Amino acid sequence: MQVIKRDGRIAEFNPERIVKAITLAMSQTPGGVDIDLANKIAANVEKSLEGKMQASVYEIQDLVEKKLMASSRKEVAQSYITYRYNRDVARKSRTKDMFLEIIETKSNDVTRENANMNADTPAGMMMKFASETTKPFVDDFLLSTEAREAHQKGYIHIHDKDYYPTKSLTCLQHPLDKILKEGFRAGHGSSRPAKRIETASIIGCISLETVQNEMHGGQAIPEFDYYLAPFVKKTYVEEIKKIEELLDKDLSHLYEYTPDDYITKDLKGLKDDERYIQMAINSTVNRVHQSMEAFIHNMNTIHSRGGNQVVFSSINYGTDTSPEGRCIIREMLTSTKRGVGNGETPIFPIQIWKKKRGVNYLPEDKNYDLYKLACEVSAKRFFPNFLNLDATFNVHPKWRADDPNRGYYEVATMGCRTRVFSNRHGEDTSVGRGNLSFTTVNLVRLAIEAAKEAQERVGIYFDIGTGSEEHMTPEYNKVVKKIFLQKLEQYTSVAARQLYDRYHFQCTAVAKQFPMLMSGLWQDSEKLKPNDTVESVLKHGTLGIGFIGLAECLIALTGKHHAESEKAQKLGIEIITQMRDDCQSYSDKYDLNYSLLATPAEGLSGRFTKIDRKEFGTIHGVTDKDYYTNSNHVPVWYKCTAEHKAKIEAPYHELTLGGHIFYIELDGDATHNPESVEAVVDLMDKYNMGYGSINHTRSRCIDCGFENADKDLKVCPVCGGTNIDTIQRITGYLVGTTSRWNNGKLAELRDRVTHGR
Repeated sequence: MQVIKRDGRIAEFNPERIVKAITLAMSQTPGGVDIDLANKIAANVEKSLEGKMQASVYEIQDLVEKKLMASSRKEVAQSYITYRYNRDVARKSRTKDMFLEIIETKSNDVTRENANMNADTPAGMMMKFASETTKPFVDDFLLSTEAREAHQKGYIHIHDKDYYPTKSLTCLQHPLDKILKEGFRAGHGSSRPAKRIETASIIGCISLETVQNEMHGGQAIPEFDYYLAPFVKKTYVEEIKKIEELLDKDLSHLYEYTPDDYITKDLKGLKDDERYIQMAINSTVNRVHQSMEAFIHNMNTIHSRGGNQVVFSSINYGTDTSPEGRCIIREMLTSTKRGVGNGETPIFPIQIWKKKRGVNYLPEDKNYDLYKLACEVSAKRFFPNFLNLDATFNVHPKWRADDPNRGYYEVATMGCRTRVFSNRHGEDTSVGRGNLSFTTVNLVRLAIEAAKEAQERVGIYFDIGTGSEEHMTPEYNKVVKKIFLQKLEQYTSVAARQLYDRYHFQCTAVAKQFPMLMSGLWQDSEKLKPNDTVESVLKHGTLGIGFIGLAECLIALTGKHHAESEKAQKLGIEIITQMRDDCQSYSDKYDLNYSLLATPAEGLSGRFTKIDRKEFGTIHGVTDKDYYTNSNHVPVWYKCTAEHKAKIEAPYHELTLGGHIFYIELDGDATHNPESVEAVVDLMDKYNMGYGSINHTRSRCIDCGFENADKDLKVCPVCGGTNIDTIQRITGYLVGTTSRWNNGKLAELRDRVTHGR
């Protein structure tokens, strides 16, 4: 017989649970425990249920009460009723305590799960209430027993579990050109195709915001410069027509004129057509600048998801060498450098410079001057980050420098690092595609378990994390590696199956549930009718299997992490290679785009550590901090040169094609040292790395605008104000205050060291 539990889950009937409850009730009465009577009542209850296939917990408890009342120990019935009531109250109390923490705006890992979400606002509270009550529903009704237990025990982490029932997808690389050319409909209003740069800029913002409300991750524009460039030309023509109207003169012969570049110049000494052209160029550049300024401002003020979050937005640019494309790039960088409002560093969009030899990286390249400007801006404003299109795994065979549509064949990334490119169901491209969902494997837990089992098997005992060569004999190393890789294969398989199940659940959604996304933004979705399921188009997305804590995993297995031991580095590459190969096997098995992701852990950063420390205790170098090191990174606390860090992390980029990032922490004020940014990009080029960024600190006085690189700035040295805004990078994106960081990320921030040359 099966029992229907309070939360709807099904379990096998177990009379021992009845015996345990009765004896607990008996222990609260003067007569004490009578085990024989408890067993007899349990047997009678089971007999009363004979012939039934299922019974609810409440039905069973009612029977227990009746049997107790009919026994010689009636006082136990009252104790049992009290026990039953207190258990119900305790269950509700856990939810109550959690809700009170949200209501009272307490700073903890529940309310600070996402640093760019303000859980203190009414909308933020509503999202947290919904999030925390949805997760148990997912556990009980949408996950397999295998996946649920693996998540709860800390072997895997299912990301965005609260969004699971919505069937939403993670992220999208927007084909913004479709919207700009064809217009769109959102809510009760529709937009016509754009005709000028101002409209194109606004539509870009609206599309990002609207689709963010239909998905649970971030949004990106893969070819920002290519998409907006045509509207620079249209704006120029519009300015020529204004001059025509002003002078009452036919200047139509200037409509098709293409300048070498859109650069503002003094009109002094210019006459006739030359003067009219420069007047139009000056006005065009001014309008483009204002449009880029407006785009940045809007992306830092427009809210999505019930008014609670600014849009997690990214833009990729840098390779359009047309005069119009260069104008978009230049004015975006110039606007970013100036800052928003009173000069604050903009948090969004995350800007990503697409670096390409022959286009913008070498002194002879057409966009080299803009690359130099990008490095200056990054040194002051953190952005742009840098995407290496020359990395062997980022090269598309169809890319041609003379192809005006070459942007379609350039890989693009989300600011956090998520990457889509290869597609077994269509053309390799980032455009119109994104990640469906992802799940992370806890490498550290597997390593601790493997080390313990290996010690038992070999008969050698020592403290994990501090073992020497004397302890780690060749036999031990062989055994621990074999056990670990077997466990890794097991839980990578669990993650793959869970993602496959979630994919099929997502496929049951119909197109009208995602009115903007499935109107042609997601690849092939324009073929869908409102009531068609999205199954036929989701195949273009990716399913990401992530990992966390490679450094701590290697310490548990070898005694050292990969940046301090060649042996550990060799094993680390072998571990991640196996995961990459497994992803390829799952792609073949399920005919879907599985990819390995170097997880950008934020809310997860401390979750695994808490679970593992509770079970295994504090292990030196492994569970002794409040966080595990993100993915394959060198630990933030390990002091080394930038080049050493690059050499260690580089081999993992080619293995993690679901997304990766290379970070360097700069010391001092990077504003005066853009060459340090160029040096990091050079390292990416030298070591075949895919994506990277530079971390530094910008503290700013809100009252007077003073800025410096002092992360501990409390009082402005100019005006004495204490209203200080300190910008820090968390997982690919920036936050203006660390008050919303969870404990794990705060601990990591405190441990960060800089990387010299």
